Amino acid sequence: MPPGATHGGRLDALADWVTISSIATAGGTLVLAVATFSAVRSSNRSARVAERALMAGLRPVIMPSRLDDPPQKVGFVDGQLLRVDGGRGAAEATPDAVYLAMSVRNVGSGIAVLHGWRFSLNPEPGGGPPPPLEEFHRLTRDIYVPSGDMGFWQGVFRDSQAEEFARAAEAIAAGERLVIDVLYGDHEGGQRAVSRLTMTTTGDGGWLLAAARHWNIDRDDPR
Repeated sequence: MPPGATHGGRLDALADWVTISSIATAGGTLVLAVATFSAVRSSNRSARVAERALMAGLRPVIMPSRLDDPPQKVGFVDGQLLRVDGGRGAAEATPDAVYLAMSVRNVGSGIAVLHGWRFSLNPEPGGGPPPPLEEFHRLTRDIYVPSGDMGFWQGVFRDSQAEEFARAAEAIAAGERLVIDVLYGDHEGGQRAVSRLTMTTTGDGGWLLAAARHWNIDRDDPR
């Protein structure tokens, strides 16, 4: 053993290196943890961006069709036919049924699947929440509107004793504005939305369409 050297000095030096090694290992672990957290966070952000882009590619938006769009014939199960011109609707009341139809266009990037509808004359202000879904009539047939193309919506009241039947028939006879809320979603069953369309009489037996409001059901509204 060299002069002045002691076992205690060796142990102190060894303890210092162990401490330094532990600190270095801890620092490396911390750096790795921060890098992993940043990578996961960035990956999650990229995944959310990709998901939003995918959903936007499937998203439909229902609006009135253009005035220069060709007319369509809308048939009902009892054989009744209504003609709807571009940008217009049709309404007819008989003792047994009230028939309604509209020419619509899907201005979104995904296929629209129409689910249901709600009729009203004096609805709540458009700035409020979306209409309650339990008030919608379920469509009895699947109606698809292609992306960037036109299609139609149809609805009918058949219970002549129902309040809605009488209100609709009286409104059509008086030429009052008709309000139709259309519930629809994408072809994957998601991204449900409600578009409020109005039918205003033109005085010659026709009905002009306009879009009043849109609500998102399965995601936040953009306002």
